[in-house]
Amino acid sequence: MEYQFIRDPISGFKVRMSEEHALVGRWLNEELPLNEVSSFIEKMDTVKQGTEELKIEGKEVRLTLSKDEALFEAHTLFQNEVDLSRYEDDFLELDEDGLIAGCGFEDFQALMHDWIKFVQSRR
Repeated sequence: MEYQFIRDPISGFKVRMSEEHALVGRWLNEELPLNEVSSFIEKMDTVKQGTEELKIEGKEVRLTLSKDEALFEAHTLFQNEVDLSRYEDDFLELDEDGLIAGCGFEDFQALMHDWIKFVQSRR
């Protein structure tokens, strides 16, 4: 998983991720407030030691964290009440690219530890 941390004077701390993991970056930039990163890392440690999954419903992205993987899913995937068949004549369909991303637990844990180090060292 490739990523780059940025401190922008206008928008604050941001992470850029490879296209394959863009949803992970979006979750980190938009769903997890900086003041909650430490407590989230503590929750990650309990997930690693236990058998329970951690599900976090964000504004636009759901995170399901198990001791094996981190799965990110955009809420757009769960819009069952929207009937897309009425748009068939326009050749519109839901493109799932960029709406699902996942990585191994250890990779995600390393990202989170790198993220908190970056944020704390730049304040």
